[in-house]
Amino acid sequence: MHSMQFTAESSSGDMLERDFVVDGAPGVLWSPAADVADRAPLVLMAHGGGNHKKHPAMSGRARLLVTGCGFHVAVIDAPGHGDRPRTAHDEAEIAELFRARAAGEPEGPIVVRYNDHLAKLAVPEYRATLDALGELPEIGADGPVGFWGINMGTAIGVPFVAGEPRIAAAVFGQHWPDVLAEHAKKITIPIEFDLQWDDEHISREEGIALFDAFASKEKSLHVNSGKHKELPRFEADSAVRFFARHLGRPITSPA
Repeated sequence: MHSMQFTAESSSGDMLERDFVVDGAPGVLWSPAADVADRAPLVLMAHGGGNHKKHPAMSGRARLLVTGCGFHVAVIDAPGHGDRPRTAHDEAEIAELFRARAAGEPEGPIVVRYNDHLAKLAVPEYRATLDALGELPEIGADGPVGFWGINMGTAIGVPFVAGEPRIAAAVFGQHWPDVLAEHAKKITIPIEFDLQWDDEHISREEGIALFDAFASKEKSLHVNSGKHKELPRFEADSAVRFFARHLGRPITSPA
């Protein structure tokens, strides 16, 4: 049993936002404001590196899922991010990343190493969060669950999903195959994967190698032109349709 405490609540239009803490990890749960007591599928999300649980990318995706399909959506701050203090290890890795960036050196080896460290800490926290959310009557322990994480969210999400049978579908993308490919080989659920063809950090070959590693019979590769931070916003709309299809929820408004 994991301790979950709601610490704040607010609403914006037709979406309810509730802050919570599970075993010391701060998170946020978004739900349909008018139907919070109704059972609906859950989508867990993980934010990107240097961001936090309420980053506009997270709240924007959550709004699409909540208002478009009536899902519940939850995110927790990764270790060393958002409302969580950085450790000396965090500071050292971030300083090394900035040094490499300023020197024009490849960032991949540093990001892969640091993200792997964070994933080892975050995966048990996501498992505890899922356990706790499953105790809520509007979610339940037997309902379908999706996972959505890009960049660092993929670094956390792939090992989490690889060992979590409750996840029914996942959206990943934009990460190196080092470390993650072995976990991806254990994943058989439907996958949607985003890749930027002109990514200045992750080569096309590396991105495709990670996609290819998934053992899923149903997996879709979404490739767009553009650099690492230029993932088109319409891919979020595609992810909503993907989750609606696989979690058994009709789209009730344009997404």
